[in-house]
Amino acid sequence: MSTIDPVLVSKVVSEVLARLKSQTAAAPAGPSGFGVYEQMNDAVEAAHRSFQKLSKSGVSARKKAIAVIRRLCVSKAAEWGAIEFNETKIGRLDHKIEKLKICGDLVPGVEMLERMAFSGDFGLTIIDFAPWGVIGAVTPSTHSVPTLTGNAINMIAAGNAAVFNTHPAAAHCAAVAVRAYNEAIFQETGISDLLAVVVKPTLATFDEMCKHPNVRLLCVTGGPAVVNAAMKTGKRAICAGPGNPPVVVDETADMERAAKAIIQGASYDNNLLCIGEKEVFVVASVADRLIAELKKAGAVQLDSAQVAALAKKAFIFPEGQGPGSAHASVNRDLVGRDAAVLARAIGLDVPPGTQLLFGETDAEHIFVEEEQMMPFIPIVRMPAVDAAIAAAIHAEHGYKHTAVMHSQNIRNLTRMAQDVDTTLFIKNGPSMTGLGLGGEGFLSFSIATPTGEGVTTPMTFTRSRRCVMVESLNLY
Repeated sequence: MSTIDPVLVSKVVSEVLARLKSQTAAAPAGPSGFGVYEQMNDAVEAAHRSFQKLSKSGVSARKKAIAVIRRLCVSKAAEWGAIEFNETKIGRLDHKIEKLKICGDLVPGVEMLERMAFSGDFGLTIIDFAPWGVIGAVTPSTHSVPTLTGNAINMIAAGNAAVFNTHPAAAHCAAVAVRAYNEAIFQETGISDLLAVVVKPTLATFDEMCKHPNVRLLCVTGGPAVVNAAMKTGKRAICAGPGNPPVVVDETADMERAAKAIIQGASYDNNLLCIGEKEVFVVASVADRLIAELKKAGAVQLDSAQVAALAKKAFIFPEGQGPGSAHASVNRDLVGRDAAVLARAIGLDVPPGTQLLFGETDAEHIFVEEEQMMPFIPIVRMPAVDAAIAAAIHAEHGYKHTAVMHSQNIRNLTRMAQDVDTTLFIKNGPSMTGLGLGGEGFLSFSIATPTGEGVTTPMTFTRSRRCVMVESLNLY
């Protein structure tokens, strides 16, 4: 990926915001706010009314609504990507745009809904999958509109409506998308509030959403605190939890390919993706070759003093403590920022277009242990592949999220896949191939690891219902 010209970014953002301001001033209020509300109760009630209308309108209405969302997320990708980039000030504009465009093609719809039938001596039984109603969802600042969009397609495909308590740092871009989606859906179906948000989301509005009797299911894509809160509500919760994806490179790997894949995955949207490569364990006999290929592909190596200096900037430590503190927290001023910004933080200038920084550390280094979401990756030399796999499993912390391996040895690939036991396991490619971007399969930005649903689909948001006809309708 090429780097973004800051002058071009400024120009694009200014033009988009000016256009948006003009459109907002001219837009009518709509029959019921088109999904954007001041109060959470109003948002939930509007979504509930729209769910009831959708239930009476059949699967054809779901298909129409999904088609509208697919069309808009592609056609508005540049505009909405710029709005989100300007609001959150993290990640990369080109990747914000790409994440919206791929939602149009890779997020599954009603075609993924399943049905089962059993016919025999005692009659006919049909198992179908019904909607829950209104789903209460939480979206992150790291991919606000893409996560909302993917959730919207999945949830509506299953027959639900959704109300979102978005991250406060990305509430405006989410509201822009929700209003546009609802206006277009209304034109196609006459249903105006299948998706709803509050203008100013807070912990109080999250609590109100969770407790509302018309919210039947929760879907949380966010940090550990909000995941834990959702799981304590007493309602079923589908939760996307933390990750710290390790990479193992053994002595049989294609080093050039491995280096390019590590750079591509760890730098994608400045490593904001929860599936993004966070630390590399490489067999010592090939470590120098991997490092040479990383530098050849454009990554910049930091020496040990520079890695230590970056760690002091990248993490906030309790007074009197430093790297290695069990209570360190990530410095949000550096999360999702360009590699050049990280470099400048330690007084270093890097070549234009640098996507990733890296440096050698030991296996206990804070950059290995903590999910830092920055375009820096630690490289750890290991004596053999068994030790590398063991260290990777330790660094993954049992989150069961994502792991990556580069190897041409089937036995090594098989052993790591079985032992690491993650929801996503990528072999010989960058992390995002696990979500269909350059790999096979479908996309969702909600990957439910703590609750076990994995990469969410329309089926994730359904209830199983069984209908039994006794001694009739069987054909034999």
